[in-house]
Amino acid sequence: MGLFSSKSGDGLTEKNILAALSHVQDPDLHRDLVSLGMIKDVKIDGDKVSFTLELTTPACPMKERMKNECQAAVAQLPGVREIDIHMTSRAPQGTGHSKKAIPGVSHVFAVSSGKGGVGKSTVAANLALALQQSGAKVGLMDADAYGPNIPQMLGIDERPGSDGNTIFAPEKNGMKVMSVGLIAPGDTPIVWRGPMLHSLIQQFLYQVDWGELDYLVVDMPPGTGDAQLSLSQQAPLAGALMVTTPQEVSQADVRRAIMMFRKVQVPVLGVVENMAYFLCPDNNKKYEIFGSGGGEKISLEYDVPLLARLPIDPRIAQGGDRGNPIVLEDPDSQAAGEFRKLAGEVARQISIVQLKNQPLPVL
Repeated sequence: MGLFSSKSGDGLTEKNILAALSHVQDPDLHRDLVSLGMIKDVKIDGDKVSFTLELTTPACPMKERMKNECQAAVAQLPGVREIDIHMTSRAPQGTGHSKKAIPGVSHVFAVSSGKGGVGKSTVAANLALALQQSGAKVGLMDADAYGPNIPQMLGIDERPGSDGNTIFAPEKNGMKVMSVGLIAPGDTPIVWRGPMLHSLIQQFLYQVDWGELDYLVVDMPPGTGDAQLSLSQQAPLAGALMVTTPQEVSQADVRRAIMMFRKVQVPVLGVVENMAYFLCPDNNKKYEIFGSGGGEKISLEYDVPLLARLPIDPRIAQGGDRGNPIVLEDPDSQAAGEFRKLAGEVARQISIVQLKNQPLPVL
C-alpha cells in the first residue's frame, strides 16, 4: 500500500481531493500541505471523505486554522457531505547535524541570555510547561551548574535515580526534569572548572533516560562561556531562544550571545523581552518601568523575530518561589496566556528551521 489509500465514491477520487488540498498552504513555510507530505491516508466512503493532517508539532499555533482551511477546500468538491480530519503530529528530523542524536528526543533548544537577572529560568520553566499543556511531550534540563534554580521553581526535591549507567530524572507535573540542584541540593556550592561542566552536560544529555520527547528545553547559565560552548558542541540544537529586558545593558549582552550562537552555527529562534511592562490592575494601563523597544531593536538589528513581550507580574515571581509556575498556578492570567502564545511561536520557529532544510517528500 502506498502513502495514500482510497475507496472510490461517486465522482470523488483521491486525485481531486489532493488537488483541492494542494491549495491549502502552511502559513509559515508558504508551501502547500500536499507537497510537504502533511496529508496522509485519504479515504473515500460514498459521500464521506477522511484523511490525516500530520503537523510538525502538537504545539502548532496554526493547527485550527489549517484544519478549517482543509475542511473548506474539500467541502467545495461535488458529492462531499461529510469530512473527517484526523489531526496528528510528527516532528521532522533535522538534517546536517554531525552531533549525536539524543535517543527519543526530537528537538533540543536552549533558553539563553547574555546576563543574569533577566528572568531566563522563569521563562524556561513556564515555557516548558506551556509547551506541555499544548499537547507536546517535554523535558526540562537545567544546565546552570552555578545557579540551578529550576528545582525550586518547579517544587522538586526528589533526587535522581541511577543504575550505574542510566540516570532516571524525577518527574513533576508529568515532565522529566534534571538539574545539578537535585544532586547537590541546598547551599552546597559547585566549584567546577570547564572540563567538569562539559562532562556534566554530556551526562545530562546522553545518560538521562528522557523517554520520548517532542522538546527538550535547556535552561542555560547567563553569558557566553563553557556551558554554551559545550552544549553547542555536543547537542544537535534546533536553536536558541534569547531572553532580554528593555535596558540597554541587557541588550548589549544579548548581542554578544547572538553572535556567539551564530559563530557555532546554532539558529537563533527569536528574542523574548521579559519584564517589558507593568499592567496596572486599577486602571489597566501599561507602564514601561524599564524602558521600551529593547527587544524590537535587537529583532531589527539581527533579523530575528521578537516572539514575546512578557509583563511584570508579581504572581510570576511568587509562583516560582512556591514551586508552582504561573501557567499552573493562575492559568487564566494574562501572563500565563503570554507564555502559551510564546510556546506556540517557539514551536513554529523550530518547525520553520527544520522544514526549510528538509527535501520535498516523494509521494
